[in-house]
Amino acid sequence: MPGLRGFLEDLERRGELLRVEEELSPRFEIPAVLRALDGGPAVLFERVEGFDSKVVGGVCATRGRICRALGIEPGAFYQRLLHAVEHPTPVEVVEDGPVKEVVEEASLDRLPVLTHFKGDPGPYITSGILYARSPDGSVENVSFHRILILDDKRATLRIVPRHLYRLCQEARGEVEALDVSVSLGLHPALMVAAASPAPFGVNEFEVANTLMGGGLRLVECEHVDALAPADAELVLEGRLLLDEEAPEGPFVDLTGTYDIQRPQPVVEFVGVMHRRDYLYQALLPSGSEHRLLMGMPREARIWEYVRNIVPTVRGVNLTMGGCGWLHCVVSFKKFREGDPKNVLMAVFAAHPSLKHAVVVDEDIDPFDMEMVEWAIATRFRGDEDLLIIPHVRVSSLDPASDQERELGCKVGIDATRPLSKPEEDFRRAEIPVSGRVRRLLEGLKRLGE
Repeated sequence: MPGLRGFLEDLERRGELLRVEEELSPRFEIPAVLRALDGGPAVLFERVEGFDSKVVGGVCATRGRICRALGIEPGAFYQRLLHAVEHPTPVEVVEDGPVKEVVEEASLDRLPVLTHFKGDPGPYITSGILYARSPDGSVENVSFHRILILDDKRATLRIVPRHLYRLCQEARGEVEALDVSVSLGLHPALMVAAASPAPFGVNEFEVANTLMGGGLRLVECEHVDALAPADAELVLEGRLLLDEEAPEGPFVDLTGTYDIQRPQPVVEFVGVMHRRDYLYQALLPSGSEHRLLMGMPREARIWEYVRNIVPTVRGVNLTMGGCGWLHCVVSFKKFREGDPKNVLMAVFAAHPSLKHAVVVDEDIDPFDMEMVEWAIATRFRGDEDLLIIPHVRVSSLDPASDQERELGCKVGIDATRPLSKPEEDFRRAEIPVSGRVRRLLEGLKRLGE
């Protein structure tokens, strides 16, 4: 499976890549275009003011595009990702690769890192995946982290209490720093794997290798003891300092609002590897690409949890309006009256950051929000079908909650029809469509296109 360039070539053949010839600045101008075209084509900026490198963004901005990159239909995403997490494939480490065409000392000023929003404290790397291993080499981890540039060599990055946080905690007292690589310009399969909810100890590079059919290759970094994809566009080599912190944020996260500022670890970059004509891959914070890469892997986990309650799940949607993180709709076949609330509890357990969840019958498409709202309007009773869980852990990104302590309230809505009433009472009325009308409508549709 090709790297980012091969995928972009495929997008261009399909008319899903837009080339922008106008010279634009990485400070606000490129982000403004990415925001205006959010959810549409991938965008390649040919001329970046002050830099020789090109910038590409919006690569994973649609569900269909992500699934096409994995070679699957959208309905097979959950099974494919969960299989890859459960059956990771060891990756071959090769001596050389395209990313090693240029090897030099780190100089962050030479990179076209974007400043996205008016209140940003500085330029942020948002599409980089960070590789680190434990001091004894027994655990390897690959994950997304937003990285705030501090100066030409140093940056600070947000580390939530998950796998990299655990690695840092366990390494304290043994070493002063962890060697890390930050890779940009990657095939979507690598980005999906890095965002996957794999258990601690599972190497996400190996998850990606399963997704890529064994096509991934890694190289050893030149300046630090770390690995990186051989086909990456750009790799930053650094040392994650375990005893030094700097203010990180405020950062515009999934909600489109500013996350709070926190003291976070500092990474000191010592080297860089890149292709001679590397593409700098951008990812717009709070955009469709951000929300899909965060949300879709979590949907797979929710799907897995719900299937332990009910055998038939039509779909799971961490909605765009819910920031791909805070709102979820699950469609399933209901067998018993107690199923919906059990499913709601499973959904909240699978994704602790979730704020609001709606469960609907299998005749409701969870991706059609008009149908979901119709189900709430016709099948939900507030005095019987509402589940409220106060004073519980929620996402630190929710500005309505206690962001410091991550405390808030979860709400579940059972919008399934009661089994005590006839199913016919809850069906949408239909109009029979004859062959003659169908042909007429198809012709009108073609004229409209």
